Amino acid sequence: MTDNPLFQSPDSTPPPSSEATRALQRESLLPLTGWQQEVTKGLEYGLEAAASIRDRSIPTFSRGELPHFAGINTFLKASYLEDVRRVGEYDVAIVGVPHDSGTTYRPGTRFGPQGIRRISALYTPYNFELGVDLREQITLCDVGDIFTIPANNEKSFDQISKGVAHIFASGAFPIILGGDHSIGFPTVRGICRHLGDKKVGIIHFDRHADTQETDLDERMHTCPWFHATNMANAPAKNLVQLGIGGWQVPRQGVKVCRERMTNILTVTDIVERGLDAAADFALERALDGTDCVWISFDIDCIDAGFVPGTGWPEPGGLLPREALGLLGRIVQKAPVCGIEVVEVSPPYDVSDMTALMATRVICDTMAHLVVSGQLPRPSKPAFIHPEANMQVDQAWT
Repeated sequence: MTDNPLFQSPDSTPPPSSEATRALQRESLLPLTGWQQEVTKGLEYGLEAAASIRDRSIPTFSRGELPHFAGINTFLKASYLEDVRRVGEYDVAIVGVPHDSGTTYRPGTRFGPQGIRRISALYTPYNFELGVDLREQITLCDVGDIFTIPANNEKSFDQISKGVAHIFASGAFPIILGGDHSIGFPTVRGICRHLGDKKVGIIHFDRHADTQETDLDERMHTCPWFHATNMANAPAKNLVQLGIGGWQVPRQGVKVCRERMTNILTVTDIVERGLDAAADFALERALDGTDCVWISFDIDCIDAGFVPGTGWPEPGGLLPREALGLLGRIVQKAPVCGIEVVEVSPPYDVSDMTALMATRVICDTMAHLVVSGQLPRPSKPAFIHPEANMQVDQAWT
């Protein structure tokens, strides 16, 4: 045996207080029911393997998680739900919004849902540190994409609001794969249609404020929060923006933030305060008088060196570890009603780095919802109103 203190023998274990030790113990408590059902279904639908295959859990045709490089790419290879009327039978619904007509610089985010789904095949449903196995602990479906209308933002917005409202009202937790950030307005509008007299706070991860009224004479991806906070169900005082800064924040939007008294933390604010204090700030402001929180995660909140495949890359953003840490602290403490991940642009990506980061954001969110007891939902949350209010748009006061 060597005297090198860095060496550990193969049978050694981490210290009792380590995260790894806790993770090892949590894994032993997880069931394998979902995996066994998937294997059985794969053998039934995909036929038994050739006689030379010794592992008899392998079918002839690829079905389920394995192999990661094969199969049809829904998100995490979840079940594709062709009949969206049944979405309420699932805990979580993935929906793509392939819209980039709100882009003002580099198009390509219409391919975001495809890119995210494709690289998500690399992941398993199990997270070591959190001790969560999504396949065993929640039901997940992919409903495909909302039919957006190229070159027409307003018709696309109407489609997006209707689709998101349908998923939200069903009780399934909506996860939106963008798409450019102009979809932030119609997604929140869809939520607001089924809030009744309840209110939603918005926690917005981004390098850009996205609060001007119009850009290039239209409601573009620089404008969602001006219009979202016009709605009485989404008060401006409950808009929290994390990571804003750099050389791409139009002064028109800054003026709106000042007038409406929204809440902003720059990357420097977050780093100097620390993640715990930043999360507490976000939760305090977003939950002040509201009933739930919508999370809008623009992938460009992360430093451009880590996420090259986006429409407006900006250096100086959050490190991936900081962004994920802050997200986790917020999700575990807030009544989250849904999340969108936007501005993934595969034509500009390198080695799928940006799409993989988006996948990590989504998977981490689901895991933190499981850890905090928000998923699976025993019943529809009280903030979901059964009747739709189509008149939620109004001028800000």
